[in-house]
Amino acid sequence: MSARDTDWDGVRLHVVTGKGGTGKTTVAAALALALAAGGKKVLLVEVEGRQGIAQVFDIPPLPYEERKIAVAPGGGDVYALAIDPEEAMLEYVEMFYGLKRAGKALTKIGLVDFATTIAPGLRDVLVTGKTSEAVRRRDLSGRRVYDAVVMDAPPTGRVTKFLNVTAEVAGLARIGPVKNHADLVRGVVASPETAVHFVTLLEEMPVQETLDGVESLRAAGLPVGGIFINMVRPEVLPKAALDAAMKDHFDPAEIALGLKAAGVIDGTADASAIAQALAQEVTEHAQRTRLERRERRALAAAKAPRYELPLLPDGADLTGLYELAEAMCSQGAA
Repeated sequence: MSARDTDWDGVRLHVVTGKGGTGKTTVAAALALALAAGGKKVLLVEVEGRQGIAQVFDIPPLPYEERKIAVAPGGGDVYALAIDPEEAMLEYVEMFYGLKRAGKALTKIGLVDFATTIAPGLRDVLVTGKTSEAVRRRDLSGRRVYDAVVMDAPPTGRVTKFLNVTAEVAGLARIGPVKNHADLVRGVVASPETAVHFVTLLEEMPVQETLDGVESLRAAGLPVGGIFINMVRPEVLPKAALDAAMKDHFDPAEIALGLKAAGVIDGTADASAIAQALAQEVTEHAQRTRLERRERRALAAAKAPRYELPLLPDGADLTGLYELAEAMCSQGAA
């Protein structure tokens, strides 16, 4: 597969957020596959401790280490990491204070809980810091280890605080390793190399939460990415039929005549009953289509690239992930 132009050339950290139930983790996993397509190496990071990545890829729970979990179309590799805040804290203590043994001893008395009580938000800084390190990391030849990093981030309502919390911690520690670490993380998260993508459905609540999230990110000076509209149902009926149903001008008698003309139904009573049921389904489909069109118009106000991902009939299994990844590539998202 040859190199391709995308909407996110130059972006190395893709943060994926979304309201619960929108398929955030599934979209993050598919995005990692799409970005790795054609021979790239991508790291998929989980930060909430739910082992959602393992569930999506149908593999055992992930340890706190980077390991290969999938091969992308064209030979690329997807690695995954489930970040453990306690392990991240041990790395932090060793890196900045040279206290690895002491850190391990402190975990026995609740090091992470103690530290995050003193400095609220430090837990999130440790998680984002570990991700930022993966973005910056280079091998012995000076090349980046990963072509891109995808973070399965907290839900939309919490993502701005999660990403901006480095500023809060920097305010608590004005000098020293904590301040330097927070500034380093902020430098990655707020840079043009980062994009925060939103996952939504064509429903009022997730769409409104997405619009609020976009506004909140921009107010905090954080980079807004694209909007992935997940589980999109096709409009299966002709425009004329949909328009008629939306205006309550859809005649069940026409369906009954069509059924009889096609030889599907012989009895008049049966044709009428089936026609009524079909007409009800058409009306419901038209109403849903009308609402979805309204939500699409609302999302346009965010002034961000939008990508539509199909509803997977068999659910988000591994085959479905590759289907979503292909849809992303075809629309320029990766």
